[in-house]
Amino acid sequence: MSDVLMTHSYFLKFDPKEYRAMMPYAPLGTLYGAAILKQNGYSVLLADSMLADSENHIMPYLQKYRPPVFILYDDDFNYLTKMCLHRMRRAALNMIRMAKQYCRTVIVHGSDSTDHAKEYIESGADYVIKGEAEITLLELVKSVLSNDKPVTSIPGLVYATNRVLKETSPRKILKDLDSLPFPARILVDWDTYRSRWINRHNYFSMNVVTTRGCPFHCTWCAKPLYGQVYHSRSPENVAEEFLFLKKNYAPDHIWICDDIFGLKPGWIQSFAGEIRQRNAQIPFKCLSRVDLLLRGDTIPALNRAGCETVWVGAESGSQKILDAMEKGTTVEQIYAANKKLQQEGIRTAFFIQYGYPGETSEDIEKTIRMIKDCKPDQIGISVSYPLPGTKFYDSVSDQLSQKTNWEDSQDLALLYRGTFVPDFYRTLHKVTHSRHRISLGFAQARSVIRHPAQTNKKTLRSIASAGYHIPRLLLHSMILKYHRQKADPYE
Repeated sequence: MSDVLMTHSYFLKFDPKEYRAMMPYAPLGTLYGAAILKQNGYSVLLADSMLADSENHIMPYLQKYRPPVFILYDDDFNYLTKMCLHRMRRAALNMIRMAKQYCRTVIVHGSDSTDHAKEYIESGADYVIKGEAEITLLELVKSVLSNDKPVTSIPGLVYATNRVLKETSPRKILKDLDSLPFPARILVDWDTYRSRWINRHNYFSMNVVTTRGCPFHCTWCAKPLYGQVYHSRSPENVAEEFLFLKKNYAPDHIWICDDIFGLKPGWIQSFAGEIRQRNAQIPFKCLSRVDLLLRGDTIPALNRAGCETVWVGAESGSQKILDAMEKGTTVEQIYAANKKLQQEGIRTAFFIQYGYPGETSEDIEKTIRMIKDCKPDQIGISVSYPLPGTKFYDSVSDQLSQKTNWEDSQDLALLYRGTFVPDFYRTLHKVTHSRHRISLGFAQARSVIRHPAQTNKKTLRSIASAGYHIPRLLLHSMILKYHRQKADPYE
């Protein structure tokens, strides 16, 4: 018999478009929670939801093992979990109801349950963990299984007594991240993950996290778990995990899923040295800020460490919009960081955000021009998404309808009154992608003319992609023009 059954509410297969477009990563946050329980002697089962067809996948585990504790522990390091999609909330509440039929205690942790604890407890959860969860989880499991200490003395909890919601004191953020064990990856069926990756991309990628939190003040960025703090693992500890993964799982690639990788001065340089000393190099991608990338020899150090791709929050090509977001970066820094990354042989990728309040057609054109000028290898486009607890949410809260969350990550609905109707931004997403692919394809065609001997399959695919996107661009540009010309888009 197992003490604990753990799962999470993110189902990649729930949405066919998402399942085709995105690659699966194991639920890293959930595995951290499992690791600290296993380290303290508890028997843990994982019902991994990532590639499951529905929330019913937990039923065989519940019926066979009937564990005393069920834990729905969402992955704090998956940005789609942070977005609190409607389909994820429904799945979570359904799994809570199922678990209550078989388990004595149901524990929940995640961004959405932190913001909507009452709804989760009314659906059957006994406890909602707020804030950073590992230590709270361990103390709570000890309490419910062995009466180690009264629940009311454990920081970071929401629970109900006689249907009245109560909260304990906040949990202090863990500063020494090296004290945590590595994620309990032994609980994961890696053959399935590896097969999916190899079949789609001919390589296998795993995920790692090196930091928690973010000290910057972007108006749209929610921080329900860690607050306005930033703590980092040591370069030595992260290099040891890279070596462990290389020896035990042999991934071809790592996604470092920090909000900001290597913020501390000198961290990346030290990490590069530790990686090379251990012969632990694995190609990786990470997320950073353009202003941080321009510090000293950060970009060459990323190259030495094995960085293959850097995603940056470019957001907009309009300085007016960046300032409104309180981003703290400039358009000039975006251009400069992009150029230095490309010169160092590191692929660049831009997060782009449309629809922020005050954005005009002129601002949009500046963003499209920036993408064309910089020619990042990839772009990820969204519309501004108001999350509870942010300045942005507070500024548009009176405009929000009953729909305050997207159904899925492909929704792209503008949830407040924007300059244009929501369909304008959905079409703008398509137009921007097409223009980007055409621009890259033409650049590759010019390269082939100049250096025909360097032509490869990737080059030819890029050129072919441009041909595919030209008619799409013509069609969607006409639709975009129609939406743009509406005098009052909300009448």
